[in-house]
Formats: sequence, C-alpha cells, structure tokens
Amino acid sequence: MSTTLDKTINNESLKSLLSQAVEYARANGADQVEVASSNDKGYSVTARLGEVETVEHHNQRSMGVTVYRGKAKGSASTNIVTAEAINRTIDSALEIAKFTAEDECSGLADAELMANDYPQLDLDHPWAIEPDQALQQAIRCEEVARDDKRIVNSEGASVSSISTQLVYANSHGFAGEYRGTRHSISCSVIAGDDKGMQRDYWYSVDRNADNLEDIESVGAMARERTVRRLGGRGLKTCSAPVLFEPTLARSLIGHLISAISGGALYREASFLLDSLNKQVLPKWLTITEDPHMIGGLGSVPFDNEGVRTQSRKVVENGVLQGYVLSSYSARKLGMQTTANAGGVHNIRMNDSGKSQQELIKAMDKGLLVTELIGHGVNTVTGDYSRGASGFWVENGEIQYPVEEITIAGNLAEMFMNIGAIGNDVDGRGNIQCGSILIENMTIAGGS
Repeated sequence: MSTTLDKTINNESLKSLLSQAVEYARANGADQVEVASSNDKGYSVTARLGEVETVEHHNQRSMGVTVYRGKAKGSASTNIVTAEAINRTIDSALEIAKFTAEDECSGLADAELMANDYPQLDLDHPWAIEPDQALQQAIRCEEVARDDKRIVNSEGASVSSISTQLVYANSHGFAGEYRGTRHSISCSVIAGDDKGMQRDYWYSVDRNADNLEDIESVGAMARERTVRRLGGRGLKTCSAPVLFEPTLARSLIGHLISAISGGALYREASFLLDSLNKQVLPKWLTITEDPHMIGGLGSVPFDNEGVRTQSRKVVENGVLQGYVLSSYSARKLGMQTTANAGGVHNIRMNDSGKSQQELIKAMDKGLLVTELIGHGVNTVTGDYSRGASGFWVENGEIQYPVEEITIAGNLAEMFMNIGAIGNDVDGRGNIQCGSILIENMTIAGGS
C-alpha cells in the first residue's frame, strides 16, 4: 500500500521534509534512496561606466532524488520543493529505475562512512548590505579602476552576496544540513595605446565580507594589472623557465587532481594511471586536502553522499598517497571512497619560502605567465599546449610584456620539474597555492 507525504509542510525544517521523502521512497519500492536540496538566496549587481548595468536577485531552490531498485538507478529533480512535488519527483525516479540496467557498483556510500557527528565550520556570514549600497560600491570600484587616462573602456564592476543552504538525507538514516555564504567584488577594465588594447581584472571573494579587500584596492589592482600589459611584444621560439602566477598556478594543480580522479582512472583516461605510491612531484612537495578548514571556501562537513570528510595528504614528499574518489568510482577501482563526491575540498601545499619577486630573480631569464588562453590540455596523454601572455624576464627583472605566444610541455614532466612554489598564496578558491615555477618549457612565438 502506497504512503504519501503530508500535503502541507507547515513549519517543519527542510531536513525533516527530506527525511520524510526518504521514507516515502522506501515505502514505494526503493531499496535505497538519497535526497538532496539546495537553496540559494542573494543578489549580484553590476555597474559599468558609472551607471547601473544589472541588478539580479537570486532565490532558487532545487531538489534531486536518486533511488535504487536493487542495483538499478533512477534519478529525477524539481525546483518546486513542496510535499506534492517531492511525491511526483520520487515517483518519476522510481519509474525510471524500472528501465535502467543494473550496475554492480551503484548504490549509496557505505553506512559506516556517514558523517553522523559532523563539525561546524563557521561558513555562514550574512552580509548586512542592501543592493543599493552594493551598487554604490561597484560604481566606486570602477571609478578607481578608470582613474588613468590609458583606461579607455570598462567591462564593469560587480558586487555579489549569496547565501546557500544544503541539505542531504538518505536511507542509511543520515540527514545533514549546513549553510554557507559567498561574497565577492570584481572589476574588469580595458586599456589602450597606439599599439592596441589590453584587458585585465581583479577580484576578492570570501565567506565573510569583513575579509574582502576594500573596494578601492580591487579597483586599483584591476587598473594596474591592465595598464602594465600595454605594449606587448612577441617572442622567438625558445625553451626557458616559466613562472605561473597564483591565479593560474592553481590550474596546474587542478590538472593533477583531474588526473587522479576516479572517473578518469576507471575509464583509463589519465596520464597518471597506476601512480599510487609512486613519485609524481618533487620530493620536497606535499599536497594536503583540508575540508575542515574554518571558514574555507572549499570547506564541507560531509560530501555529496553524506560521507564524513577528513584531512589527508594527497601527495607526501612527492609520492601520491591517494586518489580522489566517490563511492561509485571507488567501487569501480576496488577501493573505498575518499569523501570526494562533488570534488576536492581546500587543496593546499607547502611553499619554498620565497615571494614571487624572489622567484623572478632566481629564474634570471624566462617567462612570467599572467594569462592562459584556450584549452589545449590532454589529461589522457598529459600533453599541454596553451596560448599565453605575460612578461619576459632577464637578469632577474621584468623587461616587457609579451603576448601571442604558446607554452607547451607534458604535465608529467612539468610536475616533476616544479622548481619552486611561492609564498604568495592565493586563497580565493578551492585550490590554494602560490606562484609555480616550472624549470623548463617550450615557448613558441615567431620564427
């Protein structure tokens, strides 16, 4: 006999509502079930050339349900989170599961891995600022960025504030909830001279608005980064050290994470197949994952499957210690989940104790990369080739801006040839690192 959820939610929490949804799915034929809901509220405003460009208000709630009949899986979602809508969504998922082939690796994460006692990570810091005030801040930010006659146009300045509630429940009896905020300020402007135009930007992001860079600093940095690119030249093809500034260095570590992620590994689509317990980075380099970092942008008490997260060393002294796995990819590989359903959480690493300026001096002659263009990265072979621009360095000092060049290498070799990591750590993302110096790469320019 079918049961139904109450048609009125009253004042029950969403966490309680999702637990009821799990009961409904089990009563109607699901052997296992998981339900997740997110609710984003906030706004983003943009000013351009001193005028209001956009004002966007966000209030989006969505819910997804996955059911398992044996090892057959069915999924459905809705953005109407009411009892009736949840009923219909679960019914749809159950119907889909009737026609889905069984997969022995499917199913919930193991019950003993659930985060039944999870930490509070200080992620929720609402910003007491109204959209009108935010617009004035955006206008001021752009005003500072345009305070140079060489700035000829603007792509605008933006201020945003988003609050998120995440709730997850499954048929193991686990139900968890956490809230977080994300506030940001950004600005992008265009400079020009008789040789052409250049664009650059800057931004600040944090869970706590008190930790954001001030408006004037963001605008000034956007201006300075843009103006310094004027007068860019080409380069002759050569081999030389390449220093990636922090905003780009994280992409290199991102390629490493992609190569050791379960989906790439069980599909045998990674240049780091069978690399566990083998050296993949220089011996002095250790990479950690710290999901319980207080206030971190990538901090979570549990992953997308309710598995408890914990700190670990991904790479220790250059040796790969673990992959990045969800429960499904772990089963495909005959391993256990690493609580990475949904991605990694606060990737950090030790540095060489030197500033970017000190690394430039130590490099003596080479390329400082400040922008990457295109997507020429093959994670199956490790081949790396991307358009770039930045600054040419000689005698340990920046000489002039360069553009219309390509940098190329192989990621496996590039990782082993990391000569240093700067202490100029960029903490504005899930991967936090300083400038990365690759000791040798091919730089393709003119003949």
